[in-house]
Amino acid sequence: MKALVMERFDSTLSLETVDDPDCPHDGVVVRVMACGVCRSDHHAWKGADPDVALPHVMGHEFAGVIEEVGADVHGFAVGDRVTAPFILGCGHCLDCRSGDPTTCNQQQVIGFTGWGAFAERLAVPRADFNLVHLPDALGFDAAAGMGCRVTTAFRAVVDRGNLRPGEWLTVHGCGGVGLSAVMIGAALGAQVLAIDVKDDALAMARQLGATATLNVADLDDVGAAVRAATGGGAHLSVEALGVTATFENSVRGLRKLGRHVQIGMPLGPHETVPLQLLELVYARQISIAGSRGMAARRFPALFGMIAAGRLDVSSLVTGRIALGQAENALRAMDRFQGAGVTVITDFTC
Repeated sequence: MKALVMERFDSTLSLETVDDPDCPHDGVVVRVMACGVCRSDHHAWKGADPDVALPHVMGHEFAGVIEEVGADVHGFAVGDRVTAPFILGCGHCLDCRSGDPTTCNQQQVIGFTGWGAFAERLAVPRADFNLVHLPDALGFDAAAGMGCRVTTAFRAVVDRGNLRPGEWLTVHGCGGVGLSAVMIGAALGAQVLAIDVKDDALAMARQLGATATLNVADLDDVGAAVRAATGGGAHLSVEALGVTATFENSVRGLRKLGRHVQIGMPLGPHETVPLQLLELVYARQISIAGSRGMAARRFPALFGMIAAGRLDVSSLVTGRIALGQAENALRAMDRFQGAGVTVITDFTC
């Protein structure tokens, strides 16, 4: 099969012919029809993820068709249209059995702990626990563009953030996952303030349902500006970049008893942040939660919102490219260029 192979970090990716993956006895082999190019892939390419061993094939936001089924798989068949969460649980531990495979100690992460979907085929283990049937009406490109970004935002806003109609949601960082949070918040009937430093990202946020936008490129006190724009502060705020400054802006923009959910992945100097415990956490009584990925069991709720016309995930996809062009998409992330989601849809070149 063809695959885009990374031999060195932060370097040229080569389109190569490699061996097809073996089919796990409890899994499947999927022909990849579409795969998103995500900022998490950019982290892997830069060498920031310790799970990645070279040579490596990235890609974790896939959608495709099953080509081979293992002997111990019962819920899927050849020809099924499928996707999967990027975090694959073991299916047996207490975390998995209680519905939280994103915290499984034996988890595998597609495109990080093993080879991913920047390739024509992908093996997915423990299919009956991890794999998800795609609705017929959902196109492969939209499903891949949805990928980890919409699912991560859905869990953060709905499950971890418990957003309610009429509340103010602020979204710090309007890349793919941030724009997904904007769209989901609007679909839930919340008032959404989208925050970024790029006018094109904020324009797209408005198209996806943001009530208001705020360009903070020249603001000294973002927290105060957010509290003014929301009549006292956000009920729920999500940080979608993994940056110290935006984390601080997020918590400072909350109202009393507000909730912050961290969905941006903090790396390097951003792994540890200062926090005024007395003023913010103790006095304002805010809550801080983390959120990473989403379990396969929650996909039907998301698909239900899509089927009801409350979410248009296809509107997030702003670029469709060939496999060999993925390196260019990753390099554009060096400069935080573009808005929306880029999806690989051509695996022939």
